[in-house]
Amino acid sequence: MSASRLHRVAVLVLEGAKPLDVGIPAQVFATRASMPYEVRVCGAAPGLVTGGDGLSYYVTHGLDALGWADIVFVPGYRFPDREDPPEAVIEALIAAHDRGARLAAISTGAFALAATGLLDGKRATTHWHYARALAAKHPLVQLDENVLFVDEGSVLTSAGAASGIDLCLHVLRGDLGVAASNHAARRLVAAPYRSGGQAQYVPRSVPEPLGERFAATREWALHRLGEPLTLEALAQHAGVSPRTFSRRFVEDTGYTPMQWVMRARIDVARELLERSERSVEQIAGDVGLGTGANLRLHFQRILDTTPSEYRRTFTQGS
Repeated sequence: MSASRLHRVAVLVLEGAKPLDVGIPAQVFATRASMPYEVRVCGAAPGLVTGGDGLSYYVTHGLDALGWADIVFVPGYRFPDREDPPEAVIEALIAAHDRGARLAAISTGAFALAATGLLDGKRATTHWHYARALAAKHPLVQLDENVLFVDEGSVLTSAGAASGIDLCLHVLRGDLGVAASNHAARRLVAAPYRSGGQAQYVPRSVPEPLGERFAATREWALHRLGEPLTLEALAQHAGVSPRTFSRRFVEDTGYTPMQWVMRARIDVARELLERSERSVEQIAGDVGLGTGANLRLHFQRILDTTPSEYRRTFTQGS
């Protein structure tokens, strides 16, 4: 998607909206010279919306903003399992989707999307605390409670509030490319990329030093992507056996260590394609993939496109 086009973002604030959930898309996509987004915060009607956690919101836009937006974020809200949003809200969400807008839920905002029927037969996630309630209330939704976010194309869902940042950065990556997403992550002091498949939480207690070593090992690897990286080398840096490292790494990230390394290499290649004039062969060497043919093979497998097509997409209009 060309960075020269203005993208319109609506943040739909429902009764009981959680403040962090509201603030994440509003801040990530904040209207600024470096970001081709316009953000409108809206409610079922203009005026005061009673939020959760002691905060309320005064919104200047009503549901007309959903007819204007390219993407609609639905932040989480209190007691989502008790009753559905007003019928007018549900109808406006369906109309926006039918018009071509993407709908993205943060945390319990997934209940509002599920109420539209647009998640029926699709994968979705929500905050782990409400996962069983969502499955019971909307049994046609293919609930996956062990991921950070799910992208089903026109409908996207995320887990708890922090994973809303991951979802927003994922949207940015798709709209503007890796460089813009990484820039936003630095501005937010957030991890530049956590995969949607990463677990919401580790299912058992893991000693804190081990978690710290794994984070340090990932950082260490990111600075050495142009060099040979093996499972044994990563495990040695982490100070555990390759078998232990591999098992715990999958639990932490959703990928095997070498899958993660490959995706990190492709991410760096994407940024170089966006921001440099280096050839595909040169970039392949830069990211540790050796040859242009090898880069093209993995680029196609992971992103379903070629490096040349990707470069053309993100240099149009620049």
